[in-house]
Amino acid sequence: MGMNEAETQARLVEPKLKAAGWTDQHLGKEFYYNRNHQYTPGKIILVGDSIRRGKSKRVDYLLRYTDGFPIAVVEAEAEDSPPDAGLEQAKGYARDLGLAFAYSTNGHRIIEYDFFTHTTRDLDRFPSPDDLWRRWQVNTGLTQPVPGRLKGAPSVYGLAERQTNPLLYPYCPESLCGKRSYYFQEVATREVILRIMRGQRRILLTMATGTGKTFVAFQIVWKLLKSRWLENRHPGRPARVLFLADRVVLRDQAYNTFSLFSTGTSEPRFLIEGHPPNLNRDLYFGIYQTLWSPSEEGKRLFECFPPDFFDLVIIDECHRSGWGTWREILDYFASAIHLGMTATPKQDENVDTYAYFCSEEPEVYIDPERPERGTWRPPAYQYSLGQGIEDGFLATYKVHVVRTTVDVQGLKLEDAIEQGAEVFIPGDVEPRSVYHTPQFEREITLPDRTREMVRHLAGLLRRFGPMEKTMVFCVDMEHARLVARLLQDELGPETRLDNYAVPIISEEGEEARRWLEDFADSNKRAPVVATTAELLTTGVDVPSCRNIVFMKTISSPVLFKQILGRGSRLDPATDKYWFRIIDYTGATRLFDQWDRPPVPPAEPPKGPLTAGVDGVVYDAETQHLIVGASVSIRTGPNTQQGPIRTDTEGRFAFRNLPEGTLTLIVSAPGFVRKEFRVDTIADAIQRVEVPLKPQKGKSEKIRVEGLEVAIQDEAIFMIEATGQQLTLNEYKDYIRGKVIGAAPTRQTLREIWVDPSRRRRFMEDLHRASIYPELLAEIEGQSEADIYDLLAHLAFGAPIRTRSQRAEAFLNREQALLRQHREEARRVILELLDKYRAAGIDQLEAEIFGVSPFREWGGSVKISQWFGGPSRLGQALQDIRERLYPLEEVTP
Repeated sequence: MGMNEAETQARLVEPKLKAAGWTDQHLGKEFYYNRNHQYTPGKIILVGDSIRRGKSKRVDYLLRYTDGFPIAVVEAEAEDSPPDAGLEQAKGYARDLGLAFAYSTNGHRIIEYDFFTHTTRDLDRFPSPDDLWRRWQVNTGLTQPVPGRLKGAPSVYGLAERQTNPLLYPYCPESLCGKRSYYFQEVATREVILRIMRGQRRILLTMATGTGKTFVAFQIVWKLLKSRWLENRHPGRPARVLFLADRVVLRDQAYNTFSLFSTGTSEPRFLIEGHPPNLNRDLYFGIYQTLWSPSEEGKRLFECFPPDFFDLVIIDECHRSGWGTWREILDYFASAIHLGMTATPKQDENVDTYAYFCSEEPEVYIDPERPERGTWRPPAYQYSLGQGIEDGFLATYKVHVVRTTVDVQGLKLEDAIEQGAEVFIPGDVEPRSVYHTPQFEREITLPDRTREMVRHLAGLLRRFGPMEKTMVFCVDMEHARLVARLLQDELGPETRLDNYAVPIISEEGEEARRWLEDFADSNKRAPVVATTAELLTTGVDVPSCRNIVFMKTISSPVLFKQILGRGSRLDPATDKYWFRIIDYTGATRLFDQWDRPPVPPAEPPKGPLTAGVDGVVYDAETQHLIVGASVSIRTGPNTQQGPIRTDTEGRFAFRNLPEGTLTLIVSAPGFVRKEFRVDTIADAIQRVEVPLKPQKGKSEKIRVEGLEVAIQDEAIFMIEATGQQLTLNEYKDYIRGKVIGAAPTRQTLREIWVDPSRRRRFMEDLHRASIYPELLAEIEGQSEADIYDLLAHLAFGAPIRTRSQRAEAFLNREQALLRQHREEARRVILELLDKYRAAGIDQLEAEIFGVSPFREWGGSVKISQWFGGPSRLGQALQDIRERLYPLEEVTP
């Protein structure tokens, strides 16, 4: 008989690894392996309001060329196993970890899978660290000059390689930064640096909110600067980095994250806050609005920097910034590497984040199995919210969908008047025939609907815990103020807090900043609830937030992701591992678009660049020419001319355009932005007139008071696999169908239940289908019920019995069985029944003998002697399982 897996690892695998030059000693920070390396903690699974962790991901051996560069994984099986028994598992781990080499071995033969060549090799020894590194270099193109490499970029091949190569340079140590990079953060960092070293200038990282994009940016800059790789591109001056955002809070968060670059004698960071900027720092942090601001002489702040001043520009939340007027800032620093970071990339008629930042990525099939769907250029790395939840790095969630009568039925003004409601219609408003949820609080104000929603929400918060941090997303500032006032009236007196609920609708003002800071601080009791329209959608880090409430209609999957990201962070300090989504407006319908890749961008027009467009911009009402209007023309998903400014006669002109349908974008202060298609013809000038409508103040809203509004229905169960949201009765019907599908009769269900392996597979199938009987038992007030009885009741109408009732029935019915055993064995059986009463049939497994009091009684070895040997102990366990659920119950 061959050695088991652990013995094979210790006696066969590790000696081979060491013979190849790998070590289990980490002191040298190179050529070592991590044994039994866990890289995910396991999905957080909700059972009622309690959690348990799913299975974590562990690789037998992670091989590191340096501390900062893992390069391969090894899966070791028992000596008697085929050498390739663990290959698919190893390949899966390697894909997760972004590695190129995977190995499976039984201690004698070794099977290698090479992700560069997509082939396997049969080996009798492991490759050495330098062998793998050389192969990696050759296949990634880093051993020879690469076309398009940044001018002066140093080779990554040489004696001091591990100190001058940013890929190999160590990450900022945990002792300094307080944490070590998670596996996906390491992959993201490597993928970005690899592209930079190959000469790529436009790069995109797509990572869900809460996964540490700013920390990844910090590690990228740490490795690039500390290895002096960026500086070596232009000896004589330091490397410089700009972190660019569109919100002060995002800028300041990054500034603080990069504080480890500062020393007691040196401060390389600089906050760009006004004219003139300091040109003698290395790390700059700014927002578009500040960089666009003009001096008294009319010079914009970004123009105070030389165009080639920065080596790297990091654009945070790049899906919503850097376009239109602000695009001029990025174009001004065009020679720098542009690294875009986003949790929510989007492609629409206005912004094509992928096309700009992924223009240098290779094209791949959207769906390799369906080539007809076309190709796209993916980001350097993607890590979605769904993957973060699956891995256990992000909080999972419960969904609570609520609809009022008026949201379900819609509202006709004549019906409201018939009910006795008062309707106020401003003179300049033309009423609709019927209003639905998207118009509520935008076009028509319904205070009674808002009061009913707030009354219902207050009830939920009382039930869940009135001191749980909660964000409520409202339609506009007026709506946010009303909701905050009503919630304060509901729960302020009970909590004795004067600022229980506050509207946070601006970053400006001392009071708003204090509220924002206090709400984000989990140690501050108040504010407990923050209502907002837009401000809290991004950039505000409140890890302790447990409730995300939608009182506004959401149509954009981008905004939906951003808002959910407010709740997705784990906060062990407050025991927060999951959050609730309380949805009054149907926002959670957007779950079905959660992780889809974007559609491929349209092909740009092709052909000779001989077309032109001339135009004039004027006021649509007064006919006056508009001087200084901004005009751009988009010629493809990643190309445009402009923006340019209209002259003193309101005119503009574009030349060297392709033939085809292009997009003209025109804007001016005080006017509504206009975007429209223009058909160009080769060797011809197309002339257009562009009337812009003046911006007008918002029309007053219709107001309806005295309306009867009630909560019509609630759905509190979500089927993760399909996105379905079910009411309690719908969820019961769903469970019934799944149980009968697996066990058509009560007898079949019993047979499954008393067989440990079949029961385990059955329950795993139920969990995969989002069926958690323990949760249902809690909601139904049947927490003491045997799960078998609960399922039999739902599927077949059987009576529900508690575990205590089954245990008592067993004792009354099975005295003869107890008398067959000696006193010590009877004591074991009675203790097993107590374990069953407390936690169910899963306690009746051999593993139970490793816990107290069985452990103190000598464990399974001693206890088996009391029953006449191991096989008889196993049979006794099976007898108990079968007699707890007697066959007579299920036979006619």
